[in-house]
Amino acid sequence: MKIAITGSAGLIGSYLCSYFQNKDIPLLRIRRGGACAGARPGDVIWSPAEGRLDAGALDGAGAVIHLAGANLAARRWDDAYKREILESRVRSTRLLVETFRKMPAPPKVFLSASALGFYGGHRIEEFCDESSPAGTGFLADVCRAWEEEAFAARRLGIRTVALRFGAVLSRNGGMLAKLLPVFRTGLGGCLGSGKQPLSWISLLEVPRVIEHILEHDELDGPVNCSSPYPVSSAELSAQLGLALRRPAFLPVPAFALKAVLGPMAQEVILQGVSALPARLLRSGYRFSYPDLSSALSAALGPKTK
Repeated sequence: MKIAITGSAGLIGSYLCSYFQNKDIPLLRIRRGGACAGARPGDVIWSPAEGRLDAGALDGAGAVIHLAGANLAARRWDDAYKREILESRVRSTRLLVETFRKMPAPPKVFLSASALGFYGGHRIEEFCDESSPAGTGFLADVCRAWEEEAFAARRLGIRTVALRFGAVLSRNGGMLAKLLPVFRTGLGGCLGSGKQPLSWISLLEVPRVIEHILEHDELDGPVNCSSPYPVSSAELSAQLGLALRRPAFLPVPAFALKAVLGPMAQEVILQGVSALPARLLRSGYRFSYPDLSSALSAALGPKTK
């Protein structure tokens, strides 16, 4: 089955492409701009802002995996960037569904990224699964609008899954990559109170999760893509210090994070959610990196020694 992927240059997308290439699965990269770094012959060029995507270019794609969207941590969240975060997700997802409608043979399955931010902030002892309601706040509103656009594909008979990702752990990007330089100097510590929950998933786990979803037709609708063992922010700091063999006792107070990062600090760092991947577990998925210690060891590799 040919798989089409948006966001193929991002952290998840680039690793996912390598994983499928190593298994000789035919790929179709949907990219923005013909001159973008890493563009290859045969890539499909699209422009969500202009509503431009050639339906014929997706012929033969049995699955579409949609990972594109403005980077949450690229800059401070002023009103303009919050609008870009929302519109980049809504417009691109809407364009894909509209393109499917024009195809004589649309894909059989559509996997669209979302996030555990759908549930809003919760206390560490409160657990959410896919049956839990949406939370409140900017990220929850973004995820809800994002998923509504994706689930419109169901009206075309396409199995549609919202991939609600937790924090993706990799030394090459995301939260972990930003923490590593500080922790390697021995100046790391918990962020804020340290009590806020963190639901996470190893980048190395993500392709296996997606492959499992593609192979299991009963998985339709939202799927939490996170380890079955969420942790507190303090536990992440302690485990990262151990993995790097560095002290991790210098906390960063909440007021400092808010001063530097603005509204993003509250929703991305100072609150969180303890999410359970209930639907993955019920479908028989077995995690390769279920606990934080093994995930950090795999993510950091020999550089920690």
